[in-house]
Amino acid sequence: MVVVRRGPTKSVATYSLQLFHLLETVAARDRYAEGMADSSFDVVSKIDSMEVENAINQARKEVEQRYDFKGVGADISLSGETILIKANTEERANAVLDVLQSKFIKRSLSLKSLETGEPYPSGKEYRIESKLKEGIDQATAKKLNKLIRDEGPKSVKSQIQGDELRVSSKSRDDLQATMALLKGADIDVALQFVNYR
Repeated sequence: MVVVRRGPTKSVATYSLQLFHLLETVAARDRYAEGMADSSFDVVSKIDSMEVENAINQARKEVEQRYDFKGVGADISLSGETILIKANTEERANAVLDVLQSKFIKRSLSLKSLETGEPYPSGKEYRIESKLKEGIDQATAKKLNKLIRDEGPKSVKSQIQGDELRVSSKSRDDLQATMALLKGADIDVALQFVNYR
Protein backbone atom coordinates (compact mmCIF):
# COMPACT_ATOMS: atom_id res chain seq x y z
CA MET A 1 0.00 0.00 0.00
CA VAL A 2 1.31 3.41 -0.95
CA VAL A 3 0.67 6.37 1.33
CA VAL A 4 0.28 9.65 -0.44
CA ARG A 5 0.89 12.85 1.54
CA ARG A 6 -1.53 15.55 0.78
CA GLY A 7 -1.05 19.19 1.60
CA PRO A 8 1.38 21.89 0.71
CA THR A 9 5.02 21.00 0.43
CA LYS A 10 7.72 23.48 1.24
CA SER A 11 10.10 24.31 -1.49
CA VAL A 12 13.78 25.00 -1.17
CA ALA A 13 13.01 28.68 -1.63
CA THR A 14 10.74 28.66 1.44
CA TYR A 15 13.43 27.02 3.59
CA SER A 16 16.08 29.45 2.41
CA LEU A 17 13.75 32.39 3.15
CA GLN A 18 13.16 31.10 6.72
CA LEU A 19 16.90 30.62 7.20
CA PHE A 20 17.52 34.16 5.96
CA HIS A 21 15.02 35.60 8.50
CA LEU A 22 16.58 33.54 11.29
CA LEU A 23 20.09 34.76 10.47
CA GLU A 24 18.83 38.32 10.19
CA THR A 25 17.26 38.05 13.68
CA VAL A 26 20.50 36.69 15.18
CA ALA A 27 22.55 39.44 13.53
CA ALA A 28 20.14 42.11 14.82
CA ARG A 29 20.41 40.68 18.34
CA ASP A 30 24.21 40.75 18.16
CA ARG A 31 24.19 44.36 16.91
CA TYR A 32 21.90 45.29 19.80
CA ALA A 33 24.19 43.57 22.34
CA GLU A 34 27.26 45.37 20.96
CA GLY A 35 25.62 48.77 21.20
CA MET A 36 24.10 48.03 24.58
CA ALA A 37 25.26 50.20 27.45
CA ASP A 38 27.24 48.67 30.29
CA SER A 39 25.41 47.48 33.37
CA SER A 40 26.63 49.11 36.56
CA PHE A 41 26.17 49.59 40.28
CA ASP A 42 27.51 52.00 42.89
CA VAL A 43 29.38 50.95 46.02
CA VAL A 44 28.51 53.30 48.88
CA SER A 45 28.75 53.46 52.65
CA LYS A 46 25.62 55.08 54.02
CA ILE A 47 23.75 54.83 57.30
CA ASP A 48 19.97 54.88 57.62
CA SER A 49 19.51 57.60 60.26
CA MET A 50 16.01 56.39 61.18
CA GLU A 51 17.33 52.90 61.90
CA VAL A 52 20.14 54.40 64.01
CA GLU A 53 17.60 56.40 66.04
CA ASN A 54 15.43 53.29 66.45
CA ALA A 55 18.42 51.23 67.65
CA ILE A 56 19.39 53.95 70.15
CA ASN A 57 15.82 54.27 71.44
CA GLN A 58 15.52 50.50 71.89
CA ALA A 59 18.88 50.36 73.68
CA ARG A 60 17.89 53.29 75.92
CA LYS A 61 14.59 51.58 76.79
CA GLU A 62 16.36 48.30 77.63
CA VAL A 63 18.93 50.11 79.81
CA GLU A 64 16.13 51.90 81.70
CA GLN A 65 14.24 48.64 82.32
CA ARG A 66 17.05 46.24 83.19
CA TYR A 67 17.64 45.60 86.88
CA ASP A 68 21.45 45.52 86.63
CA PHE A 69 21.46 49.11 85.28
CA LYS A 70 19.33 50.58 88.09
CA GLY A 71 21.14 53.35 89.97
CA VAL A 72 24.31 53.35 87.82
CA GLY A 73 23.47 56.51 85.86
CA ALA A 74 23.51 54.68 82.54
CA ASP A 75 22.40 56.73 79.54
CA ILE A 76 22.70 56.77 75.73
CA SER A 77 22.29 59.94 73.69
CA LEU A 78 22.74 60.95 70.05
CA SER A 79 24.14 64.35 69.16
CA GLY A 80 24.77 64.91 65.46
CA GLU A 81 27.04 62.07 64.33
CA THR A 82 28.18 61.13 67.86
CA ILE A 83 26.60 58.61 70.21
CA LEU A 84 27.48 59.29 73.86
CA ILE A 85 27.26 56.51 76.45
CA LYS A 86 27.46 57.35 80.17
CA ALA A 87 27.61 55.20 83.31
CA ASN A 88 29.19 55.48 86.78
CA THR A 89 31.75 52.67 86.20
CA GLU A 90 33.82 51.58 83.23
CA GLU A 91 32.29 48.08 83.29
CA ARG A 92 28.72 49.46 83.22
CA ALA A 93 29.64 51.80 80.33
CA ASN A 94 30.99 48.81 78.37
CA ALA A 95 27.81 46.84 79.19
CA VAL A 96 25.67 49.70 77.82
CA LEU A 97 27.85 49.69 74.68
CA ASP A 98 27.18 45.94 74.31
CA VAL A 99 23.43 46.58 74.53
CA LEU A 100 23.71 49.30 71.86
CA GLN A 101 25.74 47.05 69.56
CA SER A 102 23.22 44.22 69.93
CA LYS A 103 20.42 46.63 68.93
CA PHE A 104 22.46 47.74 65.89
CA ILE A 105 22.80 44.10 64.82
CA LYS A 106 19.07 43.42 65.32
CA ARG A 107 18.23 46.45 63.13
CA SER A 108 20.61 45.17 60.40
CA LEU A 109 23.07 48.03 60.91
CA SER A 110 26.72 47.15 60.47
CA LEU A 111 29.03 47.64 63.44
CA LYS A 112 31.63 48.83 60.91
CA SER A 113 29.65 52.07 60.72
CA LEU A 114 30.57 52.78 64.37
CA GLU A 115 33.97 54.16 65.32
CA THR A 116 34.02 53.54 69.07
CA GLY A 117 36.57 55.04 71.41
CA GLU A 118 37.81 53.78 74.78
CA PRO A 119 35.94 54.57 78.02
CA TYR A 120 37.29 57.69 79.72
CA PRO A 121 36.49 59.24 83.11
CA SER A 122 34.57 62.51 83.18
CA GLY A 123 33.81 63.75 86.69
CA LYS A 124 32.01 60.97 88.58
CA GLU A 125 31.10 58.98 85.47
CA TYR A 126 32.68 57.15 82.58
CA ARG A 127 31.90 58.03 78.98
CA ILE A 128 32.27 56.27 75.65
CA GLU A 129 31.99 58.22 72.42
CA SER A 130 31.02 56.39 69.27
CA LYS A 131 31.09 58.24 65.94
CA LEU A 132 28.97 57.23 62.94
CA LYS A 133 31.05 56.67 59.79
CA GLU A 134 29.55 57.41 56.38
CA GLY A 135 31.12 57.52 52.94
CA ILE A 136 34.14 55.77 51.47
CA ASP A 137 37.38 57.69 52.03
CA GLN A 138 39.96 57.96 49.24
CA ALA A 139 42.35 55.38 50.72
CA THR A 140 39.59 52.77 51.04
CA ALA A 141 38.26 53.60 47.55
CA LYS A 142 41.74 53.05 46.08
CA LYS A 143 42.03 49.77 47.98
CA LEU A 144 38.65 48.60 46.61
CA ASN A 145 39.62 49.74 43.10
CA LYS A 146 42.87 47.74 43.29
CA LEU A 147 41.03 44.69 44.65
CA ILE A 148 38.57 44.77 41.73
CA ARG A 149 41.39 45.21 39.21
CA ASP A 150 43.57 42.42 40.65
CA GLU A 151 41.04 39.76 41.73
CA GLY A 152 37.81 40.65 39.94
CA PRO A 153 36.63 39.59 36.48
CA LYS A 154 38.64 41.21 33.69
CA SER A 155 35.62 42.81 31.98
CA VAL A 156 34.79 44.88 35.08
CA LYS A 157 35.79 48.54 35.28
CA SER A 158 35.67 50.64 38.45
CA GLN A 159 35.89 54.36 38.93
CA ILE A 160 36.08 56.54 42.07
CA GLN A 161 33.36 59.21 42.20
CA GLY A 162 33.75 61.28 45.36
CA ASP A 163 32.82 59.09 48.33
CA GLU A 164 31.41 56.30 46.10
CA LEU A 165 32.75 53.77 43.65
CA ARG A 166 31.05 53.06 40.29
CA VAL A 167 31.52 49.52 38.97
CA SER A 168 30.49 48.70 35.39
CA SER A 169 30.64 45.79 32.95
CA LYS A 170 28.77 44.43 29.94
CA SER A 171 28.15 41.19 31.83
CA ARG A 172 25.73 41.20 34.76
CA ASP A 173 27.23 37.90 35.94
CA ASP A 174 30.62 39.61 36.28
CA LEU A 175 28.97 42.37 38.33
CA GLN A 176 27.43 39.75 40.64
CA ALA A 177 30.86 38.13 41.05
CA THR A 178 32.35 41.54 41.87
CA MET A 179 29.66 42.13 44.52
CA ALA A 180 30.50 38.78 46.11
CA LEU A 181 34.21 39.68 46.03
CA LEU A 182 33.59 43.02 47.76
CA LYS A 183 31.28 41.46 50.38
CA GLY A 184 34.04 39.03 51.33
CA ALA A 185 36.76 41.69 51.42
CA ASP A 186 38.37 42.69 54.72
CA ILE A 187 37.41 46.38 54.70
CA ASP A 188 36.77 48.61 57.74
CA VAL A 189 33.75 50.23 56.07
CA ALA A 190 30.17 48.99 55.80
CA LEU A 191 29.45 48.62 52.07
CA GLN A 192 26.10 48.78 50.28
CA PHE A 193 25.38 48.26 46.60
CA VAL A 194 22.89 50.69 45.04
CA ASN A 195 21.71 51.87 41.59
CA TYR A 196 22.07 48.43 40.01
CA ARG A 197 21.12 48.83 36.36
